[in-house]
Amino acid sequence: MLKIAERIGRVKGNINAACAKVGRNPLEVKLVVVTKSASIDAIEEVIRLGYIDLGENRVQQLKKVSLQIEESLQRKASSPTPASKVRWHMIGHLQRNKVRQILSVITLIHSIDTLRLAEEINSSAAKLDFSIPVLLQVNTSEETQKFGVGVGAASHLAEQIETLPNVMLVGLMTMAPLTHNKDVIRKCFVRARELFVEMKGEKTVGPQFTELSMGMSSDYQIAVEEGATILRIGSAIFSG
Repeated sequence: MLKIAERIGRVKGNINAACAKVGRNPLEVKLVVVTKSASIDAIEEVIRLGYIDLGENRVQQLKKVSLQIEESLQRKASSPTPASKVRWHMIGHLQRNKVRQILSVITLIHSIDTLRLAEEINSSAAKLDFSIPVLLQVNTSEETQKFGVGVGAASHLAEQIETLPNVMLVGLMTMAPLTHNKDVIRKCFVRARELFVEMKGEKTVGPQFTELSMGMSSDYQIAVEEGATILRIGSAIFSG
């Protein structure tokens, strides 16, 4: 388990260096640890180290792992982190018919890209009598295989989401292409940041609109340099 601590330390060091390069405060950047394919022991070690924001791509996996972690932490009375403190993030594509399965478990949905999905979340959240924070996923890479609303349609969709009483739009999410070309990656992140600033400036969104979720294991340093407030990192922590 020492390796996990070392890997997190390396990631945090890289985040700090990227922040220093552009004059940012590292405290502005939240690390969401993506638990996909990680063992329960490894996830518990991450929690023990103080990283309680966890992300999953798939609904079934999120339900399964969150329950396993909850049961395991409850069994361990000496655990410094109760299960209630763990914050689960839905970071993958979410189908409307699966919204109700996870709504009571998650802290933040990163992947809203249609009004129909937002309306389904709003309806389900109303039945549970709470408001759920969400991010609008924007396809800044313009890749046809990627989910996300187009850049040109994002502001209009945000305005529509803002009318839903049980959905709280708190920011944007994007994904860069899987490429070694840093200029291509940076261009996607710059476009997301520009859109984020534009939407705030035009008051398309409310004061709670503060988050920019972008950057994964292969490109998070560039994302930090371009203004990311949330990073979604898995393999750099669990597999080196």
